[in-house]
Amino acid sequence: MGLTENLLSSSQWVITFALFALILLRAVRSINWQAFRRNNSLQHTFFGAAVALGFLWHMRAGLSPGLAIHVFGMTIITLMMGWALAVVCGLMALLMTVVTGREPILMFAVNGLITVMIPALVSYRIMLWERRRNFRNFFAYIFFCGFFGAGIAVASAGTIMCLLLWTSGTYSFDVLVDEYFIYLPLMMFPEGFVNGTLVTGLMVFHPDMLATLDQRRYR
Repeated sequence: MGLTENLLSSSQWVITFALFALILLRAVRSINWQAFRRNNSLQHTFFGAAVALGFLWHMRAGLSPGLAIHVFGMTIITLMMGWALAVVCGLMALLMTVVTGREPILMFAVNGLITVMIPALVSYRIMLWERRRNFRNFFAYIFFCGFFGAGIAVASAGTIMCLLLWTSGTYSFDVLVDEYFIYLPLMMFPEGFVNGTLVTGLMVFHPDMLATLDQRRYR
């Protein structure tokens, strides 16, 4: 999202860093690292996705600092690898933007929380909701987890980012509405389209790459 050092207060930085550390610790402890080391295909997917996201996040637009607009792509990564590996993968991609000077290292935790963790967790929760509903048509997975899930994920991340900028006093609510919120629906559509299209393609040609897909449920 492009948050820089002067956009948040010290208390906000501490709180977001604490949340970032807790979620990262939970993610690292949730991953079966032995299985990951034995699965060469998963390793290739993991590192390839990190590089792809790193390049994708260099393409963005925005009028004011911190109000950048870009495709996140975290929903497809979450559906492919689960939320924990998706978080680690996304943070590796974010690290690439830090190394290239696109993002400041001091805001790594805040940007990681908003750009990586929130979309991954929201996408995963929507996937669990779809699973609990026990839909029998595979279009439910594509629509709810792919298209709908991606749109809600980016909307959630954008809303939380705006709340942080508003409560810090960096921008007034009117400015946030004029420069960001009115574009949020336009962000949700391409996010849903990109992720949903990739989910559809994988479901048709490589369903084994979607770790969250239970093929036995669908007729």
